[in-house]
Amino acid sequence: MHLTLNERHALVCGASRGIGLAAATELAELGANVTLLARSADKLTTAAASLPRVHGTQHHDWRSVDMLDTAQLQTMAAAIASAQPVHILINNTGGPPAGTAQTATIDAFETAFRQHLLANQTLLQALLPAMRATGYGRIVNVISTSVKEPIAGLGVSNTIRAAVASWAKTLASELAADGITVNNVLPGYTHTQRLDSLLATRAAATGRSVEDIAAGILADVPAGRFGEATEIAAVIAFLCTPAAAYVNGVSIAVDGGRTRALS
Repeated sequence: MHLTLNERHALVCGASRGIGLAAATELAELGANVTLLARSADKLTTAAASLPRVHGTQHHDWRSVDMLDTAQLQTMAAAIASAQPVHILINNTGGPPAGTAQTATIDAFETAFRQHLLANQTLLQALLPAMRATGYGRIVNVISTSVKEPIAGLGVSNTIRAAVASWAKTLASELAADGITVNNVLPGYTHTQRLDSLLATRAAATGRSVEDIAAGILADVPAGRFGEATEIAAVIAFLCTPAAAYVNGVSIAVDGGRTRALS
């Protein structure tokens, strides 16, 4: 199986921690040069230093940017692409705050739309020329199982994640002939700071303990446990390899069997 990513360059968003950092680590293990993108320069410095180097020409870098600042993101993406063609793009950004759709403000929807869909589009347009020129492109969007089954209490997230999934499905058809695939990975409940925040929010809203909330969630997960960031990252990394060249336009749930939908 052809899994080597030597001489490929990956740009990983939200890469200072959690699933983003785990994905960056997996891609580096496969030989890719990795550029990390996130807001915190301090965390990025530490994260980049932790990435493995499995061959002599491999190198890693990082850039600090706020995904909500579209103009800054556009400038930075163009600079990254100019310095070294990017073959792999991992779109991964923290989810919107919890809350119902009916009570969400217009600003909350606009912020989430800019942070996710508009940021993804900005990066795509900056990196696409090099992907086309080299005949190799892998775009993986880390979104949510809510695109298959909306999650109660995540009204804004459910809405925006579905928009990203539709954007990706459309692109998959448009770009396939150029040797570029576009896929989505849908993490289930995974050990990250995002999960900790959701558990705390639900506990505060219900007056129940975090442990009780967690137990209730796990009762609906056939695997009986939360996922690990490395398990999500393994699927992301596979989709970026030559071995996955014919996997295109799909949304893969990595959730221990929690999602009941067939498609």
